[in-house]
Formats: sequence, C-alpha cells, structure tokens
Amino acid sequence: MVHAFSNDALGDHDAVGLVEELRAGRVSAADLIEAAIARTEAVNPTLNGLAYAAYERAHARGAAPSPYGGFFDGVPTFVKDNVAVEAMPTMHGTDAWDPRPEPAHGDFARAYLATGLVALGKTRLSEYGFSASCEHPRLGPVRNPWNPEYTAGASSSGSAAFVAAGVVPIAHANDGGGSIRIPAACNGLMGLKPSRGRLPQDRYLRQMPLRIVTDGVVTRSVRDTAAFYREMERVYRNPKLPPIGDVHRPGKQRLRIAVCTQSITRDAAPPIRELTLKTAALLEELGHRVTQIGNPVPGHFKDDFLDYWAFLAFATVRGAHRTVGPSFDRTRLDNLTLGLDRRAARHLYRMPLAIARLARSRRITERLSNSYDVVLMPTLAEPTLPLGRLDPTADYEQILERLVDWVAFTPLQNATGDPAISLPLAQTADGLPVGMMLSSTIGREARLLELAYELEEARPWPRIQDAAEAKPGKRAAKKAAKSSE
Repeated sequence: MVHAFSNDALGDHDAVGLVEELRAGRVSAADLIEAAIARTEAVNPTLNGLAYAAYERAHARGAAPSPYGGFFDGVPTFVKDNVAVEAMPTMHGTDAWDPRPEPAHGDFARAYLATGLVALGKTRLSEYGFSASCEHPRLGPVRNPWNPEYTAGASSSGSAAFVAAGVVPIAHANDGGGSIRIPAACNGLMGLKPSRGRLPQDRYLRQMPLRIVTDGVVTRSVRDTAAFYREMERVYRNPKLPPIGDVHRPGKQRLRIAVCTQSITRDAAPPIRELTLKTAALLEELGHRVTQIGNPVPGHFKDDFLDYWAFLAFATVRGAHRTVGPSFDRTRLDNLTLGLDRRAARHLYRMPLAIARLARSRRITERLSNSYDVVLMPTLAEPTLPLGRLDPTADYEQILERLVDWVAFTPLQNATGDPAISLPLAQTADGLPVGMMLSSTIGREARLLELAYELEEARPWPRIQDAAEAKPGKRAAKKAAKSSE
C-alpha cells in the first residue's frame, strides 16, 4: 500500500473537514497547499498520477486573497488533464504532440475553481480516456495505492489515485463510459456521475452528437461529494434539472430497489455477484424493498455504444492537426485509439442508427422507474485488474474484448444521461476495494446522495491508512519495536 497520510496540515481530513480547520484558524491555505505538494512528491514516483505540476501558481494562490471566495476556498485539488485550465497544457493522456499552455480556463474549470478549490496541477488519464486502465507505453502506468501492481482504473486514474492516497481530499474526474465510477471503485472512493447537463462543460464536449461525458469529482466521503454539488449549484444552475440542494443526511423514504448482476455481455464474476447480493441484503436490513431483476438492456446496445465510442476516436484523430497543431504525430498513439479509429472508418454508415438508438436508451430507465426508485449493480464485472491486462501495446481486438468484459455495467447511464454513484461498500478477499453502483433517473442525484449517506453510516468504508496499519508485517514490526524498548 502507498499513501501519504501524516500529521501535517492536511491530516486525514476530508474537504469539508479542511474547511472547518481553515475557518477555525488552525491551518492556513498556504499550509494546506504546502502539505499537498509534499504529499504529491512523496507518492507520485510510485503512483505516477501527475500530468502537470503548477506548484508556483498554487503557492501564489495560497499566499494571496482569493479572487473567487467560495466554500472550499484554500482546499487543494487537481484537475484531470482533459479540460482547459489557464496556463496549463491539455494533453488528454497522450504525448502525441508538443504541450502548449491554454490561453484561458474552459467552462468547467472556471466554474470548478469558483468554488474556491486550489489546483496544484493536472492528473493523468488513459489516452483520450478510451481505456479503463491508464498504462501508457512511454509515460508509464498509473498505479493503485492499495496495491501498486494493480490498475488505478481509468480514465480519471490520476485523480482517484491521489485522493485515495491522501494527497488531496477531492479531485476532478469525468465520465464518458464509467470514468468517474470505475476509478472510484478501484481506489475505494465514492464517485457520482451526475445527470447530463448538471455541470458546465468545455465546448468540445458540448459539441458531441450525443453528450455521453459528464464532469464531476472523486472523494473519500459522501459529505464532500454532496457539498461539492451544492456549491457548484451556486456557481451554475441548469434550470432544466431539479436542484440537488444541500443534502447532508440520509433520507427517510424507504425505496424500491432493483438489484441486477447481469449485463448485456456477461454475468458478474461469482465473487462480485456475491458482494452485490450482500449489499442488497444490507439495503433490505435498512428497510428498503429489494427485488432481483435480469439484464434490462437490449443486445444491440453494446455495438451501438462501441460504434459511437469509435466515432469519437475517429473525430479526435482525424481532427488533431486542426485542434492541437502541426506537431501531432499519430504514430505515437496507442493501439486502442488507432483501432477505434479504424473501426469507425469502416462503420461510419452505422452511426446515424447507433446515435438514434443510444438517444432512445433512456426509455429503458424510464420503464424501470415505474417500478423502482434505484437500481443496484456492481460497478465492475470483475475485481480490479492487474497492470498489463489492458496493455495498450497489445493487439487491438484483445484490448477491446477485455475492456468490454470488465466495464460491462457502467456505459448505460452515459447513454441515458441518468445519474449513477459508485460506493466502496465491499472488498475482495485480498483487500482490494470493490465498488457498488446505484443509479436513478435523470435529476435524482439527491436521492442517490441520501442513500449513500445511509450506507456510509451503516457500513463505513475501509480507509487505506487503517488498512496499511493493520498489515501483518507492520503489526509484527511494531510488536518487535515495543518489545525491544
């Protein structure tokens, strides 16, 4: 295990706890930023989650009065390296062109930083976010702090690894096929993919034919995620969606919950299925009405989503010289990106139907909502994968087959636009976190947050610093040290 928790200014506080420390005058923003930078430097050589360091700028921000104010004023964070932040390059997880600083904040970063969060830099992702594991052939893999031989998930892997390891309490993530929820599941965090349109987005995401990507955060506590959405709502409010508001406790309403361990491609692996049913049993103990259901998604969804995913790669690769400049070199792209580009070139004629059917997929969850308030599924079909399983230098067909097999449950909500949350409610026999995913209909984030509070109280999730202290070798070393005194 690799973590940076210590007795510095950050301690083991979550973001809301740091706000309380700042307001009480026990720490300063400069203290928190200095501690977060030191923690980054301590764990990044192993975890490899840092894409770009902006330490001097963060120091200056901590030493001066905030131009933003905001609830989180002075709390350190990172931004994923696929949104525009002024004076920082945006490389989208690749090294296929020469970095150049952004002239201004994109729409998301402008709103994100208006909450008072202080960006220390940018975090790594898989190339363009296409893979569920960040294992770049030249930049190296992002490693899981619970066990560095395993993936930290993707595409928001760097953000999740740093939050789990205690570098910062909250970090930006975004989700186009599960990339908030997947790294949250791998790293023992909570990650809420919000409803489509809930948060502002950079222009290139808004211009997608179907907006499958949503921005958000990964955190270690429900109250941090709830506070983030409350504060973002003060910065940006979509009048087409019901407000989330200030969710700060479990809900009183007992819910109708469907539990599903089957996807369109496969059943969840036996240990994951068992853990999902244990979570369902916990929900029943809490008084909710739980019903087991089969896979509700039609078989054509898989190919429709893959065709659209490939089309995004096609548009990205073919338009790269225009968007990033003449230094773009497609020979430096990984096999998954290039394979998706080729797939799209062969299947462009299928795109209108694929987009139309994906847009209609919301009817699936609308039908489910007539009988159920929430659907419980495992976030991933298998436990966290060891590094190398999704090696981007392998044959494209092999990568794609393994990728689709692992992330079988998460893409539905990207197509429907519904919110879904991954909670670290389980662990494998060898101690790796396992995420459980709860979803509801569009605009119902408050319902998911209330349920998350209830589950967090009923089954507090493991903390990496506690797990590290409990390792047999560490206990033996402490015992030996004590006996020698």
